[in-house]
Amino acid sequence: MLLKSIFVILFFLLFGYADPDPNCTRVNPLVDSESEFKMVQHQLRGSLKIVDDCSFMVSQFDMLHGSDHVQWWGARAPDFQNLTNGFVVSHYQLNHTYENSSFVVHLMDNVTWNMIKVLAVWDRTTASDFGHAVLENSAASDHEIGVVHTEPTMFENCKVLSNDFRLRWSLDVENDSIEIGLEAATGIMNYMSFGWANPNGDDSQLMIGADVAVAGFKENGLPFVDDFFITKYSECVTNSDGSARGVCPDSVYEGSNSGKNNSMLIYGHRRDGVSFVRYRRPLAQVDGKYDHPVNHSADMKVIWALGKIKPPDTISPYYLPQNHGPFPAQTYSHLVLNVSEHVNECIGPLDAEDKEDQDLITADANVTLVITSGHALHYPNPPNPAKVLYINKKEAPVLRVERGVPVKFSMQAGHDVALYITSDPIGGNATLRNVTETIYAGGPDASGVKSSPTELVWAPDRNTPDHIFYHSLYEQKMGWRIEVVDGGLSDMYNSSVFLDDQQVTFFWTLSKDSISMAARAEKKSGYLAIGFGSGMENSYAYVGWIDDTGVGRVNTYWIDGKNALSIHPTYENLTYVRCKTENGIITLEFIRPLNPSCSERDRPECNNIIDPTTPLKVVWAMGAKWTNEYLTDSNMHSITSSRPVRVLLMRGSAEAEQDLLPVLTVHGFMMFLAWGILLPGGILAARYLKHVKNNGWYRIHVYLQYSGLTVVLIALLFAVAELRGFHVSSAHVKFGIAAIFLACMQPVNAFLRPEKPENGEQAPLTRVIWEYFHIIVGRSAIVVSVVALFSGVKHLGDRYGAQNVQGPNWAMAIWFLIGVLVVIYLEYREKQRVRDHIFGRSNWVLGNLEEDDSLDLLSPVRTLADIESQSSVRMEVQLEPLNR
Repeated sequence: MLLKSIFVILFFLLFGYADPDPNCTRVNPLVDSESEFKMVQHQLRGSLKIVDDCSFMVSQFDMLHGSDHVQWWGARAPDFQNLTNGFVVSHYQLNHTYENSSFVVHLMDNVTWNMIKVLAVWDRTTASDFGHAVLENSAASDHEIGVVHTEPTMFENCKVLSNDFRLRWSLDVENDSIEIGLEAATGIMNYMSFGWANPNGDDSQLMIGADVAVAGFKENGLPFVDDFFITKYSECVTNSDGSARGVCPDSVYEGSNSGKNNSMLIYGHRRDGVSFVRYRRPLAQVDGKYDHPVNHSADMKVIWALGKIKPPDTISPYYLPQNHGPFPAQTYSHLVLNVSEHVNECIGPLDAEDKEDQDLITADANVTLVITSGHALHYPNPPNPAKVLYINKKEAPVLRVERGVPVKFSMQAGHDVALYITSDPIGGNATLRNVTETIYAGGPDASGVKSSPTELVWAPDRNTPDHIFYHSLYEQKMGWRIEVVDGGLSDMYNSSVFLDDQQVTFFWTLSKDSISMAARAEKKSGYLAIGFGSGMENSYAYVGWIDDTGVGRVNTYWIDGKNALSIHPTYENLTYVRCKTENGIITLEFIRPLNPSCSERDRPECNNIIDPTTPLKVVWAMGAKWTNEYLTDSNMHSITSSRPVRVLLMRGSAEAEQDLLPVLTVHGFMMFLAWGILLPGGILAARYLKHVKNNGWYRIHVYLQYSGLTVVLIALLFAVAELRGFHVSSAHVKFGIAAIFLACMQPVNAFLRPEKPENGEQAPLTRVIWEYFHIIVGRSAIVVSVVALFSGVKHLGDRYGAQNVQGPNWAMAIWFLIGVLVVIYLEYREKQRVRDHIFGRSNWVLGNLEEDDSLDLLSPVRTLADIESQSSVRMEVQLEPLNR
């Protein structure tokens, strides 16, 4: 440390300091005014003092290394337009890392302070603001508003807690307060905690009874800080009587009104992979039960920790810290601190290994990227306009594309936003700024709205640079960076679909006996899980995460409940297992057999069979942390899919589950109307309404049969249109096709019907064969259709997740049972009617049966022998002498 300090001093004595010009005047009102820099990027902070009319001094200056084009920049105001249209004010270049530096900078000869209202550190290549100071007359500010404006990143003191964690504070004894800044190079889903240990506790249990503040960032990127009190080495748990124990917010103990949050948030930001939160708390005037008073002049024990944070869920509405983890990584410790002593140990800015917090979207073949516009909340290259581009509902993400893989854009950002792919990092038609750019795709025609989108397809080739940009042609800095890489998941797998909410992409390739699968999250998380089932319960899950040693892991589980105890590890035969994370985005891959080879079918994984002909219901979940043992409720997900998606493996597509149900329900009702009412009604009319005059039975029979067949064909079209094809893959479809085929044979059969015999003539053999064929086909169609109806209800429940299919099954069973009983009763009455009719005409001579050609069309007892017998009887009567 001593050698480093000596080197810094020598460096700035030789290179970093320039004396003010002795010939320069001091007449401008800004002379001797002081300002503090607002940190925007590159961890820039420091103080600024106007020395004279042509120079200024910078002190306590920190900044991470920029490019060779970083210079001092002047503007009239700190907004986007004024900063973008600013100008260089000094020849001084800021092309290296600065660590607590002090130096004087001279203005150019043609620049005066009257031209400058904002002094910024500016990267001319990317039109990027690293940080700026608003120049104000200190005396005028004091007189007008009574206080001097200060930026929230500067403090009086700074203590190094670890290589990645710093504590900053400013003491205000007069107002009984202390402002604390927590600064850590840590993940965006991590917490920072600091507080005072129990003054009455021993060194072995410093956490128990400690009063700490926990700070971090919510899922929407906003900072938070909350007051916690520690009663146990565990996550906060609420008892049945309302009391709480563990690491809990003050407001949770003994009811919501018993404690209050004494840590008041002032400011927070996330820059370059570094989290910074500033808050204020009282010194002495605190709740003595859950908050410890701070003696500003005494040595007191303090504790600190870094770790994963669990977002709120249905169980707890708070952001709760998780276990901070073991050594060797220094994630927690304690020390003795006297806040009244001046400390400045922080030399230089924190430099995080992972500086990229922006969302990452990977473009896949045949997956459309929806381009919209919206308000700028966390634009990665400030300053920026108020409206920026969104891709798949993510603000200005980094877009990763693969060479040779077409990228499809759907432009819905408005007619005033035209997408184009350019080499210029600012966009907005660089030729208007006299800058040369290469345009790879898009232009004035690539604009559209949601009701009338415009499609743009672009395929990067081998000559496309590794880094280019997507922007609007009409306004600068609405888009961001494109990473062009070689190969990827789209090249490795035959099919891919977005799962629910477009937060996870699912990939697969089918082979004869196995399936290769991959899943990639579209947002940062601690783990990614995909499950096969309609929800969390009764599903098979595959979880990918990075363990504490940095190794990617994929484990399999059977889940039969909604808590950690219901997650049971399984031992599936997975091969080619991989899991990796990139900028917090997790991707997992594996190959598994379609049908597990198990000798013991009682093991859960043995029943995890994938039938490629059956839609695979897939759900997903993400969370902050996972482990391969000792799972607790803290490992449960923080975000999940809202519904399962049916993945059609053989077709390479996916459909939302519930969207299919309305159309398929109409299909089922129409099939029941046809096969359960119309077609059986037509058969009953032909069998039991022969006594209706003028062949009324025949008209009823024909009308009902043709109506039923029409309804069947319309219902078939409904299903084919909704399923986008005709797929003979299930028992229901096979029985349904058989029933429809038999039904369609009946009109053809009726058209080929032989002529009926004259009254008293024997029916020819063709007529008898036709009658039997008509009877058998018609009754077979009804039987097959009943099986198809029941299998259809089962199909709806098994494949599409329909609930309570037992009700429709019982309803149909009762309906058909009633139909059978009605047929038995009508058959009994028909036999009686025929017998009475025959006995009533026994004295006829040369009797004419006066029956239609279909009298016995559906008779189950009429045979060829019966016909011959009746004919012989008539012959005997005809040959009997009239006079004996």
